Amino acid sequence: MARRAQPISTIPGAGAALLVAALILGTLAAVALRAEAGRGFAASDWAALRFTLTQAVLSAVLSVGLAIGVARALARRRFVGRSLLIALLGAPFILPVIVAILGLLAVFGRAGWISQALGFFGFEPLQIYGLHGVVLAHVFFNLPLATRLILQGWQEIPAERFRLAAQINAGPGAMWHLLEAPMLARVVPGALAVVFAICLSSFAVALTLGGGPRATTIELAIYQAFRFDFDLGRAALLSAVQLLLTGCAAYLALRASSVEGTGAGLDRSLRRWDGTGGRAKTIDWAWILFATVFLLLPLIAVVLSGVSGLVLLKIAVWEAALTSILVSAGSTVLLLLLAVPMAASVALGKARLIEVAGILGLAASPLVIGTGLFIVIYPIADPFDLALPVTALVNAVMALPFALRILVPQAQAVVSRYGKLALSLDMAGWAFLWRVFLPRMRAQIGFAAGLAAALSMGDLGVITLFADPEIATLPLQIYRLMGAYQMQAAAGAALLLLLLSMAAFWILDRGGRWHAEA
Repeated sequence: MARRAQPISTIPGAGAALLVAALILGTLAAVALRAEAGRGFAASDWAALRFTLTQAVLSAVLSVGLAIGVARALARRRFVGRSLLIALLGAPFILPVIVAILGLLAVFGRAGWISQALGFFGFEPLQIYGLHGVVLAHVFFNLPLATRLILQGWQEIPAERFRLAAQINAGPGAMWHLLEAPMLARVVPGALAVVFAICLSSFAVALTLGGGPRATTIELAIYQAFRFDFDLGRAALLSAVQLLLTGCAAYLALRASSVEGTGAGLDRSLRRWDGTGGRAKTIDWAWILFATVFLLLPLIAVVLSGVSGLVLLKIAVWEAALTSILVSAGSTVLLLLLAVPMAASVALGKARLIEVAGILGLAASPLVIGTGLFIVIYPIADPFDLALPVTALVNAVMALPFALRILVPQAQAVVSRYGKLALSLDMAGWAFLWRVFLPRMRAQIGFAAGLAAALSMGDLGVITLFADPEIATLPLQIYRLMGAYQMQAAAGAALLLLLLSMAAFWILDRGGRWHAEA
């Protein structure tokens, strides 16, 4: 039987997927082979495991629990600026972790705004370091994500069901039990699993806000075993445990998110009769005000403290900024070289393994991959000389699952709509790619590139393993300034990093959409 012609070859996508799988699985194999047989966990390793699970559970429960109230308020209220607030909920995802941490310190730290207000009334200042500080930072990052996930569940309830509930005079309590509680039972487990998986691989938050050995995560223990003790065997053992944890969490997240929805309606505008009472309005506006203040205060603090700190920046900070730009650019190019052909192959409908290879990054920790790369490179070259290329490569692989999520739906639509027509015109291969596929993928490619650039610009992960005193990205330089108690200069560098990350995202995202607006 003759093989059916395709407008695009799957060979480039298969090759990209093979490289990604070889990188991730190869580094994991190197880690596993390095682990010493029969070597058990020390007391400090068990403590790190307990703390990792404890902070992940607390962060997930608090993030999702608070998100339910915020999402319900947004679902029931219509107000000027609502769409802007919902868009703001996506900002922490691309916000550099070190920038957010400095903002949280400025608001909740011992010398922060809240501690100063407490001191005015004679109370002790807040202590942000330790378990509560790590959980606070994770809630800041993941409350918006959980809110978006749960709000989507509310928006998927057909408007006809609310109309029917109103016709039978169902009150707020009955509407909650009939419509909202079943939806939450479907959506909340997935949100919990996603946030739990994200918090398991926390590194920068624990590194800066852990406050000591009692607040060490598995990721941080890998870093300590690698950088301070150069104990590759212990680092490999901890990496294997981290891989098991993140793999199980990623599986649970994917399994929980595959539950069927509540059904379809007629896409009518949704009117909520259960939120017209004064008590309901007060509760909803309190939730909206809480979310707005909680998200905006740290960002405002970074801007206010960073403006004066900009003049204190030394040449090393500007050199680190240039390094971050180069790493971000390299990471973005690598991502597109991998993601675009993989998305095109997945769009043809016969490349399931390529899609699986693309999401391997969800189950792998960047520090684990970095440790594996060090083990592989160490016998043949000095890994520290390759710090920047390795950082760019790992950042690209970590952003790949998100890029594919952005690219694949549009790629499937383009192939479905134009594939057969192109074949009838004898337009396949490069001709179809350049004249049909890429022009109609510009917006999605720009969005994916902007997301990858922003995430790479603010990453404080693999670079901590490989960097020597002469090399630093801007996030690492900010961390070093914080360690030297130069908080004003660190605030200025954080503002610079924030501006660079947002600018990279805006330029690439808008560049992808420019053709449609011209």
